[in-house]
Amino acid sequence: GQQLADGLDFQGFVVSMIVGGVILSLYTGLLGYVGAETGMSLDLLARKAFGVKGSYLPSAMISFTQIGWFGVGIAMFAIPVANELLGGSKTAEWALVIVAGICMTASAYFGIKSLTIVSYIAVPMVAVLGTVAMILAVMRGDGTIVDQFAKSSGTLTVIGGAGLVVGSFVSGGTSTPNFSRFAKSGKVGAITTVIAFFIGNSLMFFFGGVSSVYVGGNDIFEVMINLGLFYLAILVLGLNIWTTNDNALYSAGLGLANIFGQKKKPMVLVSGIIGTVLAVWLYWNFCGWLNILNCTLPPVGIILVLSYFMNKKDYEDPTAKPAVVNWFAVGGVILGAVVANVVNLGIASINGMVVAAVCYLIGQGITKNK
Repeated sequence: GQQLADGLDFQGFVVSMIVGGVILSLYTGLLGYVGAETGMSLDLLARKAFGVKGSYLPSAMISFTQIGWFGVGIAMFAIPVANELLGGSKTAEWALVIVAGICMTASAYFGIKSLTIVSYIAVPMVAVLGTVAMILAVMRGDGTIVDQFAKSSGTLTVIGGAGLVVGSFVSGGTSTPNFSRFAKSGKVGAITTVIAFFIGNSLMFFFGGVSSVYVGGNDIFEVMINLGLFYLAILVLGLNIWTTNDNALYSAGLGLANIFGQKKKPMVLVSGIIGTVLAVWLYWNFCGWLNILNCTLPPVGIILVLSYFMNKKDYEDPTAKPAVVNWFAVGGVILGAVVANVVNLGIASINGMVVAAVCYLIGQGITKNK
């Protein structure tokens, strides 16, 4: 939200937030529908679309990025809390990393019911406290919201801003089938996903953007620190990261289970240990790489969606055997990822999806004509 607010006036901020939110919601909504209709996780869907061995590529990509973000998330909590509360002690920092890692890994280990309990507690609290912080920031500031946004540097375009919104959660959004598969129907899965991503993501951008232009701060934690709400800031930071991190670890566990042919729970533990041990290093060295990797996941998601809608009978037939490797799907992800990271025009995620979709459709056309 702060990046968006710094680069756009208020109208541009709102338009970018809405456009980016719509794109992200449509993408995740389609994945939510497919997951709910089939009852399959991302990795099971990947076996259908990419082939049994080909599915290792999307599983590895999702596991790698989610373990990375899990580690970064732990450090995002531990480092500022240690600095603000415990004098920046490295011992305290690592103690917080370990405690947070254990708690977040535990909630992911016990599965979807545990994730749901954490979300039921955390999401309403973050929404309420974020609203309180925004209102307090506006009350302490001078001038209207439009006046405050008029001071922005103007370095962003609306398309660039929309790209930031999409990129903010497109990585986690690709994992949507892992959670929507438990929905009662495809319609329910799609609607709840669209609402969650559009309203939830938009609110977080709005809280962060509006608050930062009044009192400064790179995120809602810093905003609340600047408002003197230290302990509430720790609570918001911890809950916000926890709800994201346990979902990330759950998805990473499913991905590794597909690759290594193991049960999910041991793979969740392995993912949690790796992410916790490497948390501080990931925080200082890997964020740039993770942003690059984020652009590689939308091509996976669009191929999963296309595969389902173009081959529904294969998904409905339990005896249908997937290919060993669908090279057009694999090639589409690789080319889409390259284009998303190299081409500077438009929105990177959409560029990647378009290229991946074209590759996959060409492959489908060739296969059907054989």
